[in-house]
Amino acid sequence: MDFQKFLEYYECKACIMSVETYADGTYGNIRVVTGNKAHCDDVAKITGHPVVDDTPYEMSFPKDMNFEEFCYRSAIHKKQLHTYVNLYQMGLWIEIYMLPLGSDKENTGYCLYAYNVSPDADAAVMSDVSPETLSAVLTSCIKLRGAKDFRQSMNEVIADIRAMCDARRCCILLVDDEEQSCSILSDVLGPGVDKPHGASMNKGFYSVASTWEATLAGSTCLIIKNAHDMEVIKERNPDWYESLRKATVQSLVLFPLKHNAKMVGYIWASNFNTEKVEKIKSVLELTSFFIASEIANYQLLKRLETLSNMDLLTGLRNRNAMNNRVAEFDLPKVREYKNIGVTFVDLNGLKQTNDREGHPAGDRLLKRAALVLSEVYKEEEIYRAGGDEFMILSVNTSPEEMKEKVAQLKNVSEDNNVSFAIGICFDDGKLDIRKDMHLADERMYDDKDEYYREHPERKYR
Repeated sequence: MDFQKFLEYYECKACIMSVETYADGTYGNIRVVTGNKAHCDDVAKITGHPVVDDTPYEMSFPKDMNFEEFCYRSAIHKKQLHTYVNLYQMGLWIEIYMLPLGSDKENTGYCLYAYNVSPDADAAVMSDVSPETLSAVLTSCIKLRGAKDFRQSMNEVIADIRAMCDARRCCILLVDDEEQSCSILSDVLGPGVDKPHGASMNKGFYSVASTWEATLAGSTCLIIKNAHDMEVIKERNPDWYESLRKATVQSLVLFPLKHNAKMVGYIWASNFNTEKVEKIKSVLELTSFFIASEIANYQLLKRLETLSNMDLLTGLRNRNAMNNRVAEFDLPKVREYKNIGVTFVDLNGLKQTNDREGHPAGDRLLKRAALVLSEVYKEEEIYRAGGDEFMILSVNTSPEEMKEKVAQLKNVSEDNNVSFAIGICFDDGKLDIRKDMHLADERMYDDKDEYYREHPERKYR
């Protein structure tokens, strides 16, 4: 068969793939028989060497289990296939067409592999999927965008994905490479499946999850269907393989969740219905794109919310957070409090430190003061009200406990070369927090005046 003549009619990048098959249904060598000029020029540019006909495909493309499966299904099972995937490690999107071809050789099948590569996603191509796939993806998008509770909407989407996969378990695992930690965002089990025991997903699981990207080996996903695929994992990642074996995982779908080239987590389904591979891959290739975007947006909003309520110098809650908390006392829910205690503290000697040693030294003093307050008031709410002034709010406390904390604060601050002026107010009546703050503030300034009467040299230069 003159494949080269056949390829002359294709202007896009195209080549002919051959797949060797065995009697047990598995496949062997997968080779690039020949390619058109567009394909050969592209491969030569990437690899740095000219294309040689009838060579193993990994000489032209990265070795990839999913690509091999695609070739096998088209060349041997005579499937016409189309997909659009994000080659996130290369910063590219690739549209793939696989068309089965006739074969004049026993135990060898052929298919046409045609593809287009671009740096940016094409929305029109991305949405060019089957009605069934589009319906599943659209349902997920509506749930993600329409719900008020982010975690609840994620649980609903993951429940749908688990049902579609007919899987034992489906999970979203968030990863934070900077903190070297991971956490479960959503975890859904199939009917009658007991919650896993042991420490398979504890804080130390990051050491396992951090190896997954290398195990993917540049692929857009990992699909383990049988013992043969599991042997590939055993070779690439023996520690993870052992973990899967102990968890009785026989099949697995794993998709990375990336947003703007940053890994935010993974979505995976274990012990799924391997007869649904084509549908699962088609749905998750799109759904994972939107899930990753939603997670990234949610994390960004949480970070902005944290920053808007956090004092960047000390790490304590800032004045904005304090004002919002005070406003909450106008709401009926504060009636559940039996009492409140307000403590105002002011850092003595900050002006002298700034004048004599410079503002960086003053900043270090403020940080040290924040650490002292955090050590003493572990359960209370600590706010930097502004400058060198801090407020501590205690809920359901007692006058005795507040006085004990003040005594403890004085001892700890002395050990850390920090001095505070302190004022407290206990309220078990109307819980008028604004009045309590005013009284605590006045008492703090009385204490501060007493301090400077005893140490006048520390108030001035």
